[in-house]
Amino acid sequence: MITRRSLIKKSLLFSSLLQTGVCKELIAAERAKGFKIGACDWSLGKGSNIGAFDVARLIGLDGIMVDMGNVENNLHIRQKKLREDYLKESARTGIAISSLAMGIYNRVPFHTDERVQEWVRGSIDAAQDLRVEVLLLAFFNASDLRNDDARKAAAVRHLRSLMPYAEEKGIILGIESYLDAREHIEIMEKVGSENLKVYFDFRNTADAGYDPVVEFKKLGKDRVCELHMKENGFLLDEGSVDWKAVSKAVGQTRYKGSGWMQIEGAVPKGGAVVESYRHNLAYLRKLFK
Repeated sequence: MITRRSLIKKSLLFSSLLQTGVCKELIAAERAKGFKIGACDWSLGKGSNIGAFDVARLIGLDGIMVDMGNVENNLHIRQKKLREDYLKESARTGIAISSLAMGIYNRVPFHTDERVQEWVRGSIDAAQDLRVEVLLLAFFNASDLRNDDARKAAAVRHLRSLMPYAEEKGIILGIESYLDAREHIEIMEKVGSENLKVYFDFRNTADAGYDPVVEFKKLGKDRVCELHMKENGFLLDEGSVDWKAVSKAVGQTRYKGSGWMQIEGAVPKGGAVVESYRHNLAYLRKLFK
């Protein structure tokens, strides 16, 4: 039983901790735990495959980013029974489902395909059912928006139609593309929804010819929903992205986003996925401690 006297003692103790700064240090230490770190299931060799949970557990990851599927299986994560199986596996392994991705738009043109509304709405429903916040829309290859105003305009029209549903369900749609910060901001402003953000990939940004740190800062903490951490063909600390500068920029902008970052494609030629991802995971945990 808490007495008035014990309550006063606890209050005095808390006050003294504040005065000495110990409490501030404890709070700072809690915040310094940083991001949860997952991996894209396709980069584990288990794209849209429930076996990704066991691979992630073997590596020691916090979660996996799940791809919705492909044309052949009709984006099978939309199936309620499969989602139930995913939730069971997540509970069994202790590996979270961190976010969802529609990599299908690398093969199917987002700007012209007649199934866009059906597919994205179904994926929004899946995100809500799986209790995740972010749904990535990949705009590469068949859906590349670079130097194409007509494609951008069509994408804006689709997104304007989709965003009220995403807002209703509490889901963030994250654009991942080779566009620069200015072009991404332009699209977001035209669509006009706070639930449309950028899914930022430092390696992709560098490959597109931009400084990834500069572009990340231009976007700012409120326009980015989640992060991909990769070095195609290299371990994270052996490629050309300056990850220390990335870490500094994340700290300076006070970026948090969804609270997740995903390792993708950071395996050297001939390297083993599990061993490479363990290395990358340890590196990121130290870097973003």
